[in-house]
Amino acid sequence: MAALRTCEQPSLGNLEMSFNVFDTNVEKNQTQGNGEDEFDYSQRAQWLRAAVLGANDGLVSVASLMMGVGAVKDDIKAMLLAGFAGLVAGACSMAIGEFVSVYTQRDIETAQIKRKRSMQESSGDYDEESDGEKLPSPCQAAIASALAFSIGAVVPLLAAVFIRQHKVRLAVVAVVASLALAVFGVAGAVLGRTPVVRSSLRVLIGGWMAMAITFGLTKLIGGTTGI
Repeated sequence: MAALRTCEQPSLGNLEMSFNVFDTNVEKNQTQGNGEDEFDYSQRAQWLRAAVLGANDGLVSVASLMMGVGAVKDDIKAMLLAGFAGLVAGACSMAIGEFVSVYTQRDIETAQIKRKRSMQESSGDYDEESDGEKLPSPCQAAIASALAFSIGAVVPLLAAVFIRQHKVRLAVVAVVASLALAVFGVAGAVLGRTPVVRSSLRVLIGGWMAMAITFGLTKLIGGTTGI
C-alpha cells in the first residue's frame, strides 16, 4: 500500500502540473490573441471618412460637371474651366463643411465629458485617467477633406486635358472616373476592414448614376433651350 501510495502521488502531481501549464498557455494565447485584435478600427473612422468621402466627392462631382458641360459644349476649354472651378469650389466647400461638422461634434463630446466629470466628482468616483479621451480635430478633418477632394477632382481633369476629340474625351473621362472610383472603393474597404466587393460596387454604381443623370439632364435642358 505504501508503494502504491508512493506511485500515485507523483502521478497526481504531474497531472496537476500539466493542467497548470495548459491553463497558463491558454491564458497566454488568449492574451496574445486579444493583443492582435486590440486595434480599434473605429479610431480610423474620422480621417478615413473624411479622406474617402472627399476623394469620391471630388471625383464624382468634377467628372459629372465635365460630362454635363461636354453634353452641350464641344470646346475643351469649357470642360476644363468647369472642372477646375468645380475643384476649387468643392475643396473649399468640403473643408468648411467638415470643419463646422467636426467642431460641432467636438463641442458635444466636450460637454458630455464635463457632465460625466461633474457626476463622478459628486459621487466621489472621479478618475483623472477618464479625462484622457481624445477629441476629434476639426482642422485635421477639414484639411484631409480638402486634399482628398482635390486629389479625386484632378483625375478627370488630367484624363481630359490632352484629348481633343469631343466624343473620345467624354468616353475617356467616364472610363478613368470609373476606374478611380473602383480603386477608392477598394482602398476604403481595405483600410476600414469592410467587404471589398460590396463597397466598391456601391461607390462605382453611385458614381455612374451621378454622371449619367448630370449628362442626361444637361443634354435635355441644353437641347430644349438651344444653349
